[in-house]
Parts: sequence; C-alpha cells; structure tokens
Amino acid sequence: MNDDLLAPSIDPNTAALGIRRVAARNEAGTRTVMMVRDHVVITDEKGTNTGPTPLEMCLSSLLGCEGVIINRCAEAMRFAYTAVDIDADGEVDQRGSRGVQGVRPYFNWVKMRIRVHTDEPDDRFQRLARNVEYRCPVMNLFRSADVKLHVTWEKVAP
Repeated sequence: MNDDLLAPSIDPNTAALGIRRVAARNEAGTRTVMMVRDHVVITDEKGTNTGPTPLEMCLSSLLGCEGVIINRCAEAMRFAYTAVDIDADGEVDQRGSRGVQGVRPYFNWVKMRIRVHTDEPDDRFQRLARNVEYRCPVMNLFRSADVKLHVTWEKVAP
C-alpha cells in the first residue's frame, strides 16, 4: 500500500453498501425531469435549453464529487482551507451519440482546474491532491471509461 495514502475512514473489512435512487420522466422530447430524494433536477439539450445537458451534468457531478472528497480528505489530514474553485471543460464528438460507428458517445478528454484557497505547505497540498484523485468516485468513473483527464491543482492564498 502507498504510505502517502490516508488510512480509510471506515472499517475496510466490512462492506458499507448504499443504494442511490433517481426517478425520471421524459415526455418524448429532449427534456427529462428527475427526482433525487427531495430535489428536482432537469436536463435538456441546448435547443430548448430548460436545463443543462446530460453531459454537462456529468461534468457537474465530477466537480461536486471533487468538492466532497476534498473536504473529507482535508478533515482527515486536518488540512486548513477556506474554499475551492473548480472548473472543467470536456470534449465530445457529437457523431458518437448520433450513431457513427467507431466514435465514442462520451468525453474524449476533460480538463479540470482545482484552486484550493490555503496556506498549507506544498508537501501537504500535494498529499491532499493525490488522496482526492485516488478516492473520488466520479473521477475514477471517468478514468475507467478511458477519458483523458488533465487535472491542474493550484494553491491560492486565502
């Protein structure tokens, strides 16, 4: 095991399975309305523009997950920070979702910039980044799908 990785914050020998449930309705168009617990989430394509596209929601999920995992790792490390700014761009060849064989229907690459507002020393900052990238479920889904991830971590004075 990599000594740089944080110890698990849960018993590693006991499964901690969870079910996530989302329900959706699409009325024969590009707009889909979903219920996530007590939250309404809408996706749509740019033509009618009543919500982000599903692929924009994938990027949003990536950024939101990074925020959660940064917080969890920072707590475990007692790493002091005041905020995180994250942005992402992703390239998609739209031919894939329109049925062109040999063209992937999802991201070719994603570029992320993560700006952590902290005065922590560089070695602790790098350890935080390594642990976040190791633990982030959505980032690892992208990696498993062979999406090229270009992640830039920056320290910003708080």
